[in-house]
Amino acid sequence: MRLGILMKKMAFWAGGVFFAFFLFLPAKPVLAGIYVMVDANGVYHFTNVPTSRKYHIFIGSGTSRPSRESLKASSTSPSRYESLIHRYARKYGVDTALVKAIIRAESHFNPYAVSKRGARGLMQLMPETARDLAVQDVFNPEENIRAGVQYLKMLLERFKGNLPLSLAAYNAGPNLVDQYGKIPPYGETRKYVKKVLTYYRLYR
Repeated sequence: MRLGILMKKMAFWAGGVFFAFFLFLPAKPVLAGIYVMVDANGVYHFTNVPTSRKYHIFIGSGTSRPSRESLKASSTSPSRYESLIHRYARKYGVDTALVKAIIRAESHFNPYAVSKRGARGLMQLMPETARDLAVQDVFNPEENIRAGVQYLKMLLERFKGNLPLSLAAYNAGPNLVDQYGKIPPYGETRKYVKKVLTYYRLYR
């Protein structure tokens, strides 16, 4: 009988501690997002509280202005696709640094990235673009890079080598760029062009 009473008291005490723990938790997390790091063995480490500059945003927003140091810190990610980038950049006559810059801006070298608009993979191909370029598996790095570089080359030719317009078309669509005859007046597209050009200068 005494044992039963004791167990009930212990259960009541534990429940109170459990309730108090959640009661005093902050309403919002300190950092909004999930971060990822790839170690020297290719193992992925995820956290919501990064303790090293080697961690980079995986899910979330609010990344800061890129720097040469941050690019070097994440070199393990692009290096995994270095040979594919070089192969298809050479095949389609596109600068490898530009391809890296676009992948960095589009997916942060996450082959399984999916945007709110449905763009997928390393180079964030829209379903219709992937279909037009005969992509079977949009999350396959080789297929995604091949089609992404091919599409980029098509845009560069369409806009006669004008890089800002080609990048704007990659982000907003070529028809919209044709309509305005310049970078469309949308904050997202303008920020995208600026971001890619910044990465491009740093990767060269």
